[in-house]
Amino acid sequence: MNTHDQAPIKQLLQQALPPVDEHAEPASDLWPAVLRKIDAGMAAPPWLDWALVAGLGVCAAAFPAWIPVLLYYL
Repeated sequence: MNTHDQAPIKQLLQQALPPVDEHAEPASDLWPAVLRKIDAGMAAPPWLDWALVAGLGVCAAAFPAWIPVLLYYL
């Protein structure tokens, strides 16, 4: 690409993309929401999580040859 080809592309890009202010900030800040979640504390895992853990334990007891496969995918 030579400079003759670059000029129209540069002009089109300048028209398509508005200039960005040097000290521009995002429209909304997510950090306060993250801090509220952290301050709320960790909730106990729902019953579905415990059911999945129990099912994994049953599968490990019924099919012990699967244990290395499960450990591989963890």
